[in-house]
Amino acid sequence: MEAQVKWVEGFKFLGQSNSGHSVVMDGSGGATAPSPMEMVMMAAGGCSSVDVVDGLKSANQKVTSCNARVSAERRDTAPKLFTKMNIHFEVAGVDLDTDIVAKVTADSLDKYCSVCLMLGKGVEMTHSYEIIAD
Repeated sequence: MEAQVKWVEGFKFLGQSNSGHSVVMDGSGGATAPSPMEMVMMAAGGCSSVDVVDGLKSANQKVTSCNARVSAERRDTAPKLFTKMNIHFEVAGVDLDTDIVAKVTADSLDKYCSVCLMLGKGVEMTHSYEIIAD
């Protein structure tokens, strides 16, 4: 895998993936675009959500939506690393099995999500979930 990040102006940068997609990042606190640290949070939420939806579908669950709300804590001093991160999954569907939702969400963070597994080397990663009536 490869990516390129190009300085645009001020603290604004354009990230380009090898697959041809682009994202804008703002290193000045996210005034005009997500900050790089916000992008890390979104990457964790996106990666784990893929696992959750895939896992539920593989278990023949009729999932209709999945929303991941990511919250994190950082150190107060530089480098302001993440110390804790929680991903709260809001899952909706028809007749979802609570045990399957619990297993799939846990397995995402513990076994499958590459981003979460990488972050888990230095960040306390937790998850929670709720099943939303569809």
